[in-house]
Amino acid sequence: MDFHTILHTILVNWKRIITITVSSTLILFLIFMFVYPHTYKSTVIILPPEKSSSFMGLSSLLAQQNMTSLLSPSLSNASSQLYAEILKSRTASMYVINKLGIQKEYGEGDINVAANKLSKDLDIEITKEGLIKVSVEYSSRYFPLMIDDLTKVKKKSANLTNTFVEALDNINREKLTSKSKKARIFLEHQIAQTRTTLDSVESALQDFQKNNKTISLPDQLKASLENAAKLKAEIAQTEIELGLMKFNIKQDDKIYQSLLRKLEQLKQQYENIESGNADYLLSFERIPSLGKQLTSLLREVKIQNEIYIFLQQQFYKEKIEENRDLPTVDVLDPAIPPNRPVSPRLFFSTLLGSLFAFLISSFILLIKENKIIASHDKHIKK
Repeated sequence: MDFHTILHTILVNWKRIITITVSSTLILFLIFMFVYPHTYKSTVIILPPEKSSSFMGLSSLLAQQNMTSLLSPSLSNASSQLYAEILKSRTASMYVINKLGIQKEYGEGDINVAANKLSKDLDIEITKEGLIKVSVEYSSRYFPLMIDDLTKVKKKSANLTNTFVEALDNINREKLTSKSKKARIFLEHQIAQTRTTLDSVESALQDFQKNNKTISLPDQLKASLENAAKLKAEIAQTEIELGLMKFNIKQDDKIYQSLLRKLEQLKQQYENIESGNADYLLSFERIPSLGKQLTSLLREVKIQNEIYIFLQQQFYKEKIEENRDLPTVDVLDPAIPPNRPVSPRLFFSTLLGSLFAFLISSFILLIKENKIIASHDKHIKK
């Protein structure tokens, strides 16, 4: 069948083709408008998580003059991709289902299966700037204009998306609180030990001064004492920081390994002071017996005081982190009820359906015409 035959067939039967196409278009329009479920999609934009250290050294703590830094949100090593994975998790979907009470809407008796279905309706996009776009598709039932209130369906779509963000914040805070709780318990134990040691050395110093009527030391000895005390305190603080890091990162982490090397160097410097290395101040080995005892006691008191201050600062930092009720997720644009459904696209879908109806009707008529022509030719040959 050549082009002229096809064109002739369509022109001859144009009324039938147009009738079928218009009828199909009207039927499709009515189906999409009144029968087919309307699907809405609402989007929320989340700012990328802040990157900050999970702990601070003594020098930065002592440099602070207020508590602002302790109250600022800390998301440890979180990233936008980590946020996306949390949102896709079954835990997040189950939180949304329980919060909104929508398990029955997904037609499943098992909440895990319902959560998996809900996760499939979740769409997450991460921009190159790190912004996270989260949206959830929510559909009405069949015959939406008669059975459902589309205004409520639109609001439900926005509410679903915003509740997913709430789930992310809830999970994130629970994880941070868990880490802070472990760190706080560790610090409480360290503080108790340090307090006991400090009380003990203070009592020993007081008894020594009382028994030997010794109160102060020469300036040179004081300088050596302070230098040794600072080194010893820094050694203890580095060991505590290494202990805290176990709750946040792996032991093969570069920062962890760097702190281990720092600890080794500090211990070496302290050993040099105690052994009387000429590069350092007055060696403790050159101090007379009585002065040496007093030096050791004063040094130990100073060291324990430094450690105690450091532990107290770390303890209150972790306690604030554990008990804070600040959101850990920053929302740039919250989800709002959408104006139009994403499915069906009424006019586009109807137009596309009309085109298919036109092509199918034309194809059927061409086949019929071809059969008629073939039958006529066969009859002539006979």
